[in-house]
Amino acid sequence: MQVSKAIITYFLSACLLIQLTCSHVEAQTGIRITTEQNVISVDAGERPLLRYRYQDVPFKPYVQQLFSPDGINILRDAPADHLHHHALMFAVTVDGVNFWEEQQAPGRQVHRAVIQTNAEALNGISRAYFTEYVDWLSPRNQDLLLKEERTIELCPLNDPSVTLLKWRSKFTLPAGKDSATLTGAHYHGLGMRFVESMDKTGQFLNAAAEPGTIFRGDERLVQASWCAYTAPADGKPVTVAMFGHPDNPRHPTQWFTMTNPFAYVSATLNLHQQPLKITSDKSLVLCYAVALCDGRLERDQIEQLYRRWLTRSCPAMRE
Repeated sequence: MQVSKAIITYFLSACLLIQLTCSHVEAQTGIRITTEQNVISVDAGERPLLRYRYQDVPFKPYVQQLFSPDGINILRDAPADHLHHHALMFAVTVDGVNFWEEQQAPGRQVHRAVIQTNAEALNGISRAYFTEYVDWLSPRNQDLLLKEERTIELCPLNDPSVTLLKWRSKFTLPAGKDSATLTGAHYHGLGMRFVESMDKTGQFLNAAAEPGTIFRGDERLVQASWCAYTAPADGKPVTVAMFGHPDNPRHPTQWFTMTNPFAYVSATLNLHQQPLKITSDKSLVLCYAVALCDGRLERDQIEQLYRRWLTRSCPAMRE
């Protein structure tokens, strides 16, 4: 029986579409990364670790869900009070274009490509990571203001009691552009909105052991290597800590925190007081981590996690 070239071509195209729509890579230890049409997922066996939305998103890709070792998601996406709070997201203002709030002609972070996904066991440590290209576009004429190479990695330090996410962004300028100036509100940066049960009742800690400066209302700013929040999620206490890498500009990180009327934390660059310029001859690299544990951790335990993160840097996060 002869089969026409058209049918063969159609069949091969369909197979390719299926592969592009849903593919997964799995390490020998069971950590698995799956790429679907709109979402990238990382799982450890049957246990979910992360859900990342990169397509069909309102204005920016972001980490939509992050799970504790016991399977508790701590992130809240687009609550009614602030629709532009997308779980764990990075946004600032670039050349006067606001990429944080999603009103009054905001900029758009547009997904261009996922260039690498991998899951592996390296030196006894299981990890999964992917790298994405993101274009930062102006709202009206769609000018390319900034190019980003974003790597998201789940690297649990070979410790089943910790979910560790690393976020690394490398920013460069498009061809023909000499500079870009980053500014923003006092909360612009890598921000995290928590599930509703974590609002109001939690407690913040930081490496500096300082209460922070009151900015307005319940909002505080504090400079420290790390900042952590403990609160009940789904009726169980969890501790989530954010780490800033010493190689980041303006280290130690300036943290924005609040608990009332809702809980929020953001790793900022103090852009509301000091604009930051990116030039064509030097890229900007930012590296942060989020460590999530079930139960309550004390300051010395969080400090140990922070130091372990610094000493066990995974290759995907290096220059």
